Amino acid sequence: MKVLIVYYSMYGHVCRLAEAMAEGAREVTGAEVELRRVPETLSEEVLKKMGAFEAQKAFAHIPVCNVDELASAGAILFGTPTRFGNMCGQMRQFLDATGQLWAKGALVGKVGSVFTSSATQHGGQESTLLSFHITLLHQGMIVVGLPYSFQGQMRIDEITGGSPYGASTIAGGQGERMPSENELAAARFQGKHVATIAVKLAK
Repeated sequence: MKVLIVYYSMYGHVCRLAEAMAEGAREVTGAEVELRRVPETLSEEVLKKMGAFEAQKAFAHIPVCNVDELASAGAILFGTPTRFGNMCGQMRQFLDATGQLWAKGALVGKVGSVFTSSATQHGGQESTLLSFHITLLHQGMIVVGLPYSFQGQMRIDEITGGSPYGASTIAGGQGERMPSENELAAARFQGKHVATIAVKLAK
């Protein structure tokens, strides 16, 4: 049963969460995990001006996803940075190309889950996750979040991402903060949780 992790990452924060999601999903017997990036829509010139071109080289080896690949997965975890309380444009454009899958009902009954990052603690993480769920529901997917059985989202001894809607990280205004161990633990938990549900449904 394939678990597909599809993400966009500009500076590497969402990529690191995606890797942790994969680590968790691989713990589940019967889960075959694959990582994919969504196509970039910005030019090399713009990426260089944003200081993202060099950062993206670190995960350039991850294959770019084709929308048709989604239909072959039993579960799909989507990762996107937050842009003004919503998903990034690269992810939106990728999802807008799934009309044929919607018309065929190709994603109905599959497990869908979301994770994100934002520059600040209250930078729209929850609104990004919740608004992303709308697309999954239109595709007929079974939406799975990060249950409170992951106790790390209840911590108050440190600043941390994570909510019942999905794992998240706080990147900092300059992208200087990479995911903490608690945030990575949340991602591993979510990846395992999603894969476990998908394997059960497949049976």
